[in-house]
Amino acid sequence: MDKRKINIPWLFEMAWRDSRRNRSRLMLFISAIIFGIAALVAIYSFRYNLENDINSQAASLIGADLAVSSAKPADAAVKPLLDSLGDKRSEERTFVSMIYFPKSKGTRLVQVHALQGGFPYYGSFETIPESAGTAFKNGKEALVDKVLMLQYNVNVGDSIKVGEVTFLIAGTLNKAPGQTGISSNIAPTVYIPMQYLAQTGLSKKGSRITYSYYYKYDHPVDMKKLVKNIDPRLDKADMNYETIEMRKENTGRSFGDLTHFLSLVGFIALLLGCVGVASAIHIYIREKIASIAIMRCLGVKALEAFLIYLIQIVGIGIIGSVIGAFAGTFVQHILPVIMKDFLPFEITTTISWLAIGQGILLGVIISILFALLPLISIRNISPLNTLRISYEEINLVRDPLRWLVYGLILLFVTTFTYFQLDSWVASIFFTIGIGIAFLILAFVAWLLMKVMRLVIQNSWSYLLRQGFANLYRPNNQTIILIVSIGLSTAFICTLFFIQAMLMKQVSLSSGANQANMILFDIQNSQKKAVADLTRQQKLPVIQQVPIVTIRLDKINGKTAEDVKKDPKSQISKHAFSYEYRVTYRDTLTPSEKIIKGEWIGKAGSGKEIPVSIEQFFSKRNHVNVGDHLVFNVQGLSMPAVVASVRQVNWNKIQTNFQIVFPTGVLEDAPQFAVELTHVPSVKASAKFQQAVVRAYPNVSVLDIGQVISIIDDLLNKIGYIIRFMSAFSIITGVVVLIASVRISKYQRIQESVLLRTLGASRKQIFAITALEYLFLGALSALTGILIALSGSWLLAKYSFEIPFAINLWPVLALFFIIALLTLVIGLLNSRGVLNKPPLEILRTT
Repeated sequence: MDKRKINIPWLFEMAWRDSRRNRSRLMLFISAIIFGIAALVAIYSFRYNLENDINSQAASLIGADLAVSSAKPADAAVKPLLDSLGDKRSEERTFVSMIYFPKSKGTRLVQVHALQGGFPYYGSFETIPESAGTAFKNGKEALVDKVLMLQYNVNVGDSIKVGEVTFLIAGTLNKAPGQTGISSNIAPTVYIPMQYLAQTGLSKKGSRITYSYYYKYDHPVDMKKLVKNIDPRLDKADMNYETIEMRKENTGRSFGDLTHFLSLVGFIALLLGCVGVASAIHIYIREKIASIAIMRCLGVKALEAFLIYLIQIVGIGIIGSVIGAFAGTFVQHILPVIMKDFLPFEITTTISWLAIGQGILLGVIISILFALLPLISIRNISPLNTLRISYEEINLVRDPLRWLVYGLILLFVTTFTYFQLDSWVASIFFTIGIGIAFLILAFVAWLLMKVMRLVIQNSWSYLLRQGFANLYRPNNQTIILIVSIGLSTAFICTLFFIQAMLMKQVSLSSGANQANMILFDIQNSQKKAVADLTRQQKLPVIQQVPIVTIRLDKINGKTAEDVKKDPKSQISKHAFSYEYRVTYRDTLTPSEKIIKGEWIGKAGSGKEIPVSIEQFFSKRNHVNVGDHLVFNVQGLSMPAVVASVRQVNWNKIQTNFQIVFPTGVLEDAPQFAVELTHVPSVKASAKFQQAVVRAYPNVSVLDIGQVISIIDDLLNKIGYIIRFMSAFSIITGVVVLIASVRISKYQRIQESVLLRTLGASRKQIFAITALEYLFLGALSALTGILIALSGSWLLAKYSFEIPFAINLWPVLALFFIIALLTLVIGLLNSRGVLNKPPLEILRTT
C-alpha cells in the first residue's frame, strides 16, 4: 500500500502546467459565474447600505420622536395624556379631498394635510423656495406637490381652492418626511395651515379624517418604557403610535423583503452559471481522460489526480468570484437610481467589503459544489485506460458519491433560500420548484436523445441524419444547452406572464356600462342633487350606494379584551380595531355569489339582524354561518347573526363590501353615499369634476382612468427593476450558451475534420451544424416556455388568485429569438473549422 505523503506544492505546479493549453477554455468557465456573483454582490451592497441609511435617517422618516394617530378625534379621557407627552407638540389632520386650480380650471383628488406646530422636528420639507417649508404656516398659504404643479401648469404665487378657502401657493413641495416618488404620484400632497381647516368646510361630521399628533423630546427619554406605559390607554382609545425605532424596523422589513426577492433573482443567475460550470467541467474532464490515465501509469494516485483538477476549479472559482464581486460593486451604484421612486430617503453607495467577501466565498463554494459532479469520477480512471480508451467509454456519471454531492447542492440551495425568505417551507418549495424545472429539462434532453436514436432512418438525406445524430453522439451538448437555455427562458417568461396578468387585473374596460369614475362622501341631503348634476352632464348614474361606518364589539360573545387575554383565540385582534364601512340592500350585485348559507335581503322581526359576510373576513376571523356578532353603529349596539358567506370579485370596479346588512335596519343611521358613473373622455371627466367641485366641495371624485394610468406607471417601474435584475439571468444564460457551444467546438473538431477529409463541403458541414443548433435552441425555448406557463398558472391560481390569461405574441417572439440566437452562436463557433484546411486545424488541437 502506497503510504507516501501528498506533495501539495507539486499538485499546484501540476495544476498550473496542465492548465497552460486550456486557459482560454477555463476563462469561459469563469465567465459563467461572473454575472451571478455580480448580481448578488450588487444586491448585498445595496442591502447593507440601505440598512445603514435607514438607521441614520429613520428620525427624518417619521419627523418626530413619537407619533400618535387615530381615525377619530381624541375624546376627553385621552386628551390629558396627549397633552402631557413631549416637550414640543404638533397636530395634523389628513384627509382626501378635491382641490381646484382657478388658473387652469383643473381639479384633482389629493391628500390634504392641515398642519399646526413645528413639525417636522427631524428632516424638513424640501421646497422651492426653501423658506416656504416653514413660512406657509403663518398665512393663508399652501405647499403643493411638484407633480401637481407640473400637471396643472401652476407656479409659486398662483392659487388653489381647498373646499371653500382659496390659498396662495407658497412653494413647490419636492419631498416631505417619509414620502416617496411613487406616493406623490398616487396621492399628491397639499399642506395647509390647520387654523383654516374649519373654514374649508371639509371637517364636518361624517368626514373621514386621520388625526395625528407629533412629539419631540428635548431631553433623553426611554422610549420603549414610555410607549409600554401609554400603550393600554392609547389602545383603549383606538389610537396607534409609532416611534423612530418602530419606523426603523418597519422600513427595514419592507425593503428587506424587496432585497431578499432580488437576491433570489441574482441567485438564479448564479445557479445558471453553475450549471454551465458543471457541464463545461464534464466535457473538460472527458478530454483529460488520456492525460489522467498516463499520470496514473507514472504513479500518480487517484486522489492526487482528483486534487490537481480540483485546484484548477478552485482557482477558476476565485478568479470568477473576484471579478464578479467588483463588477457587482459597480452595479450597486445603478440600483439606487432605478429604485429612487420607491425610497423615502437618500441611499449611499459606499463599497461594502462584507458584501464582496460574501460574494467571493459564495462563488467559490458553489463552483466547487457543481464542479464536484464530474470531478469525483476522476477516481475511477485507471492506468489501463491508456490502452482501452479508444474502445471503452469511461463512465463519468455513475458514481455512488454523486448522490452525496446532489444532497449537498440541495442543502446549500435550501439553506441559502431560507436566509432570503426567512421560511423553511418557502425555501423548500423554491428548491423543489427549481429542482423540478431542472429535472423536466434534463428529462426532455434525455428523451430527445433516445427518440433520435430510434427515429433516424437510413432513407433520410445525409445532412438530416448527420445533423440529428449529433444530438446523441458522444460529447453531445444536448443536456447542457436544453437545461441552461430552458431554465433562463422559463424564469424570464414567468416574470413576464405574472406582470402582464397583474396589469390586466387593473386595466379598464372601455364598455359604456363599466364605471370609471367614483364620487364619494356624498351627504344624504346631496344624493338627489348630485345624481341630477350627473345626468345634466349627460352621464349615467350607474349606482348610488349608501355607506355606514360601524365597529365590531363582539364575536360569539368575545370582546377585544377577551381575545387579547386568550393566546389560543383564532379571532384576529384587528377585527375589533378596524372601522368597517358597510351598506344595506335587498339584492346581490353581479360581482357577488353566495357560497354558504342563505341570502336574506330584508330584516325580519327577530332580535338579531341577518347579515352577509365576505369569505376572506370569514376566514381571517373564523366566523361562519350561524355565528353571532355585535356591531357598534355610532354608539348604538346592534346584535346580528351571520346568515350567509359571499364570494366577492374585488377586481371589478364597483362598490364591494366585507359586510352587507339587509334593508330595514340602517336607513336612519348617519351615512354618506357613493355614486358610480362612466365618463367617455378626458375632456368630459374634467368638465364633470369642475362642476362637482364648484357645487359640492365636500364631494370627492376618483377618476379610475387616472388611477389606472398611475398603476400602469407603477407596475412598469416595478417591472423595470425586475427586468434589470433578470438581465443578469439572461446574460448568464447567453454566456453559458456561448461557453457551452464554444467548448463543444473542441469536441466537434475531429468529426468535422474527418468529414472534410472524406470530401464533405463547407456548405454540408454548415448545414449539419445549423440543424443541430436550431433544433436544440427551439426545443430548449419551447420547454422553458411550457414550464413558465405551468408555473404562472399555479402562481395565478393559488398565490395571486387572479384569472390566468396570457398574450402569446411576445412568447412567440421570445421563442424565435432564443432559437435564432442558439443557431447564430453555434455557426459562429464553427467558422474556424470551415475556413481552414484540415491539417492546420489538427496541428492546433
